[in-house]
Amino acid sequence: GRHEVWSWKTASKKSLCLMWQKVKVQLMLSMSFLTTIFWYCRRLYSFLAQLLKRWSNYLQRKLLRNLSVLPEVDLLGYSAREWKGETKQAKQMREAYEELFRSCHMKYLRQVRRDNYSVVRAVLFQIFSQGIPFPSWMKERDILKLPEKLLYSQGCNWIQQYSFGPERYTGPNAFGKLRKCMEALKTNWAEISATRDHEERGNLCNTLFSDESKEYKLYEAIKFIMLYEVVEAYEQIKSRKGAVHNLFSLLFARDSSSDPLSFMMNHLNSIGDSICLDQVELCLLGYVLEVKIQVYRLHRFNTEEFQVNYPDEYRREWNEISLLTEDDHYYHIPLFRT
Repeated sequence: GRHEVWSWKTASKKSLCLMWQKVKVQLMLSMSFLTTIFWYCRRLYSFLAQLLKRWSNYLQRKLLRNLSVLPEVDLLGYSAREWKGETKQAKQMREAYEELFRSCHMKYLRQVRRDNYSVVRAVLFQIFSQGIPFPSWMKERDILKLPEKLLYSQGCNWIQQYSFGPERYTGPNAFGKLRKCMEALKTNWAEISATRDHEERGNLCNTLFSDESKEYKLYEAIKFIMLYEVVEAYEQIKSRKGAVHNLFSLLFARDSSSDPLSFMMNHLNSIGDSICLDQVELCLLGYVLEVKIQVYRLHRFNTEEFQVNYPDEYRREWNEISLLTEDDHYYHIPLFRT
């Protein structure tokens, strides 16, 4: 009986050992398989993370390269880099920047692309980034109909000679192209001004101002709105129906812009191509957008023309934006910190 019990225990033990050996082999194979899978997944994750990082860096570099309004930089650091040396001009510029830093709490600036859209870009970027809404007159009228109104209602068929900045496009298709520009301005302005989150609004602005084709449409729309206001003022002066802003008297007093057609041909058509806005047109820009444009003119430091407002007559409820220029041609955006 004892022999039978021992044989049964031995047989059971051997069976269990054999089963364990098989299970052990299976477990080892499974563990090895899972370890291999984990290793490959980890490598894949690491590869995808590196790929995503490289792609993100590429997009950031491309965005920065295409941005027409660069991220903020330290004001005095920028001054030291741009105005090295001991020439009279360099010293004056550094002194002007230091005065802005001390007295105006101007700590940073955003550089704006140096082309003939510079001032329009700097103004419109601030309007968008600050979430400033449409001007009051623009809320009352559909700006998409302005080209049609000038061409058909007021008989200004000469707008077919309108030039689109460096493209210098003229001809019968100018009307359709102007309408697309107006659509771009209205759509983007409405979308960005409706965005309440500051960071999200900034991202929308960075995206918009890194696409030249979209940018130029906005600037051409602004130019056309300036032309529209000049035509309106000219008709009011001729018909003597109400007073107009003083800036129109200055504009029409120039031999080169005595009427809307000459204003377009001699001034407006070249903006964005070969010239920038002069001071009268900067007043007009502030007037049509209903913003007080405060300009710090560094080359006029220590004179009464160092800080100027465009237009000089403005309504109290208008929003205020600031520009900084070293030569009245290229403009940057100053940032204030208290």
